[in-house]
Amino acid sequence: MSSNRVVVAQVTEEPISTAEHEHLVGTLAAGAVVGFAGVVRDHDHGRTVTELEYTGHPSAGEVLAQIAAEFAARDGVEALAVSHRIGPLKLGDTALACAVSTAHRAEAFALCAELVDAVKARIPIWKRQVFADGTDEWVACP
Repeated sequence: MSSNRVVVAQVTEEPISTAEHEHLVGTLAAGAVVGFAGVVRDHDHGRTVTELEYTGHPSAGEVLAQIAAEFAARDGVEALAVSHRIGPLKLGDTALACAVSTAHRAEAFALCAELVDAVKARIPIWKRQVFADGTDEWVACP
């Protein structure tokens, strides 16, 4: 029987860990735990990225919690954890971490991918990238 629980749904300035999210969603009923790390990379569209900053609307945490609750309510979900960073991030930092647990792997992989897509489409967080040539660019997530 599914517990349908959200273990973590947060927008934070603190570092986040996908491994920690995976650990948090593990249950004895779950045969699969799938995690995802959205990591700050050193390039975008052929340009070298040197800095990155995320800025969130005050409602971002509420929106993330709503998304998490919607996914946790699906049949077969044992547990779910999702976090998004805001503030300045370094290359290699995790900006989005999520993990889901279900009875079977196919469900877990699909659910995790859908969760990432939903967060990126709906959360009111914007990304500012600074490039090696000193220019910058704002990228709207939703």
